[in-house]
Amino acid sequence: MGQNGGMQIPAKAEYAIRALLTLAASDSSVSAEHLAKEQELPAKFLGAILSDLRRGGLVTSQRGPEGGFKLARDPDTIMIADILRVVSGPLAGVRGMRPETLTYEGEATHLRDVWVAVRGTLREVLEHVTLGQVLRGELPESVTRFTSNPDSWITRTV
Repeated sequence: MGQNGGMQIPAKAEYAIRALLTLAASDSSVSAEHLAKEQELPAKFLGAILSDLRRGGLVTSQRGPEGGFKLARDPDTIMIADILRVVSGPLAGVRGMRPETLTYEGEATHLRDVWVAVRGTLREVLEHVTLGQVLRGELPESVTRFTSNPDSWITRTV
């Protein structure tokens, strides 16, 4: 939850996706410096993100004059959810816990079901969108059904 109580995508996750989209569009290795400049990202922070992505098996790296980063897999096999999990952890935790492990008493007994549904909704979108689809602008119905709804574009504060 963010400052105003809304769900927030961390900068780390957004930067990771932007860097991976740049890699997906490239036929050769790309330096961290180029990625940072291309996407206007903080170089040091991006370096740490790229390390996480390498450890998570989403990118490979090579040192030397022809070195840099490449996607470890075809962009059509890398789901946005995969990236978020590598750099940010589970998609929808509640106080750092998995929703299905929570128990509530009294009037809050059924709150766990709401948190599980929130996670399911996130999965409905994020586990069905690949880097390749985002790069080509060919988003699946699981995304376009939300983006075509005018209400989705309105920010609510209360």
